Amino acid sequence: MTLGRNIGPDSVLHSAQEFGIDSSEFRVVIVHGSMDRQGSFSRLCRSLPDVACLTYDRRGYARSNGLAGPFDISRHTADLLEVLQVVRADSGPVAVVGHSFGGVVALAAASERPDLVDGLVIYESPMSWEPWWSRSSGGAAALEAADRPEVAAENFLRRFIGDERWDRLPERTRTARRAEGVVLVGELASLRRGRPYEFDRVECPVVVGVGTRAAEHVQRGSRLLADECGSIPLVVLEGAHHNAHSSRPMEFAEKLVRPLLALIGRSG
Repeated sequence: MTLGRNIGPDSVLHSAQEFGIDSSEFRVVIVHGSMDRQGSFSRLCRSLPDVACLTYDRRGYARSNGLAGPFDISRHTADLLEVLQVVRADSGPVAVVGHSFGGVVALAAASERPDLVDGLVIYESPMSWEPWWSRSSGGAAALEAADRPEVAAENFLRRFIGDERWDRLPERTRTARRAEGVVLVGELASLRRGRPYEFDRVECPVVVGVGTRAAEHVQRGSRLLADECGSIPLVVLEGAHHNAHSSRPMEFAEKLVRPLLALIGRSG
């Protein structure tokens, strides 16, 4: 795939990396979550050696940290739609794997432009617009410090990786991660305004996954999503954490991604 053509300076595509074989029947675009980056999906991509995968850093993160805001769900969705338009120009069916906040972006893109998305894998995506969503979640803790984005970022990461691991990070890394707090606050706050997608506009096959170690509100959201638009029953990864894509990449690939590709193949 030739990613460099007709890409403007304000594009997340400058951060994109490709894996797998170019002759693959499918293309898989992976969208990472809050305070994450595309690099955490490299093991998943290597677990799909026969599938062409594309990862990118969302606006404001890692290699896309020089891109200007806004950093709300609408802008992240527009970025994904740009990626999909470029990918589809060179390929057959395109699936999107959305992890956490990236799953909301993927669903919003599929709802807005169903013609660009042939299938979705959604893993533990938030529904923080719902009144039953926990107000003690990592995202809620971050938004309590919304007026101090660097504190919001640190609070969020301490919640997910633990104090000990955070304290072991080099100061340069901690400074860089704190700087992403503006992005974090922007995207999380935008979710509180309401669901950014319509279930009945998602026309493609959908596979929804959750780990048994997820909090109850995350499991409830995953069950709801699977009931509303899942093509198969909710896929439950026994003993899995939120980071199943990096800690158990082969299982993630075999139980979530490959079943979706099979569904796309049958529907096509």
